[in-house]
Amino acid sequence: MIDQADIQGFFIDPQHLRSEDHVVACYRVLIAGEAPRVAAALCAEQSTAMWQRVGVAEDLRPRYAAKVLRLAPSVSSQTVGDAVWWDLEIAYPHHNIGPRLPNLLVALAGEGALHAPGVQGLILRDIKFPATYAAQFTGPQWGVAGLRERFGVIERPFFMGVIKPNFGLAPEVFAAQAYEAWGGGLDIAKDDEMLGDVAWSPLTERVAAVVAARRRAEAETGERKAYIANVTDDSDRIASFADVVAERGGDAVLLNPMWTGIGAIAALRRSGQLPIMSHFAGLALLTRAAQWRIEMPVLVKFLRLAGADMIGLAGFGPRMHTTADEVRAGVAACLAPWPGIRPALPIPGGGDWAGTLPTVYAQIGHPDFAFIAGRGVFGHPRGPRAGARSVCQAWDAVRAGVPLSDAAAAAPELAAALQFFGGVP
Repeated sequence: MIDQADIQGFFIDPQHLRSEDHVVACYRVLIAGEAPRVAAALCAEQSTAMWQRVGVAEDLRPRYAAKVLRLAPSVSSQTVGDAVWWDLEIAYPHHNIGPRLPNLLVALAGEGALHAPGVQGLILRDIKFPATYAAQFTGPQWGVAGLRERFGVIERPFFMGVIKPNFGLAPEVFAAQAYEAWGGGLDIAKDDEMLGDVAWSPLTERVAAVVAARRRAEAETGERKAYIANVTDDSDRIASFADVVAERGGDAVLLNPMWTGIGAIAALRRSGQLPIMSHFAGLALLTRAAQWRIEMPVLVKFLRLAGADMIGLAGFGPRMHTTADEVRAGVAACLAPWPGIRPALPIPGGGDWAGTLPTVYAQIGHPDFAFIAGRGVFGHPRGPRAGARSVCQAWDAVRAGVPLSDAAAAAPELAAALQFFGGVP
């Protein structure tokens, strides 16, 4: 633990801070013991640890130490045993790390932050990037406006489907599922987040088959269609798989950054070939814990900086165990104005189908999102074409201000979905 005489070396008056040189991390921390001393220890763990060499008269803290900007008891959290929740803002000198998001996360939410003495809970609630730091990144290559132009989706949500069954289908059969859904009005068909380069559906063959089906659907419908291929794999294979998708005519790639690392998104962004979708698989391990977590809007900021054009979020409804406020906060973080960084398309999902579209749209309040369904399209009792039509018919009803139960009278696919999936909104 930090000696009492050394505590002030880890504090700074906000008026004396060169804000352009620091990332500011906003925490809620459960502290047992003397709060200033624990906060100083946390700063030390995130930066210098030791701030001088043995036998050398030096102090590395003025330039390299993380420093407390604000420390105050949290008014919205209760005590836990002998520990108390505090609101803590730490200014972190970003020259320690440079434009390397994985390394920054290690500093702000790694060993030092999660194992600092006296810290019994830690929630990273927000992060503030100065313009000087964000300027080192290009962010999404397309963003929402670019995706709308690229995929031809104007003034409405994107309609996206997860091709099902996700395991067990040969490439041609898998592609046929996508073709049917595109024929019914789906804009984008994608691999499931678990589906990779497997023996019974090699990525190269699957992309070729699905792209051929997409071209056929485009010719028949006169509409643009898109396919997102999952390139999640070992780190030395991701780039080559993304090249395969681009070379064979795929439209975008999907990564699971919780498991590939956020650096994989940044690497694909630097290659500049295709839009990137970030999936939320596993992120609940970071966002759902009561006393140790990173709030989803913080992760969204990192994903946008890294270059994700589309960001999957745990969506509305009981299946995803997220509150409506949490989902809306994630959506807002995807779209918030950020000089030099394009908005990313939010994709809140989990258990959605035509009957949930009115609620999702009402919760978000605008059409800048992708409405995604798996079983809601591919599990429709009349097949994927009808499942996609039911989503389009639900949107027509929303746009007209008509209850789905009334619209279903003239929309047999929607009527079948309402009956099969068990709701009549």
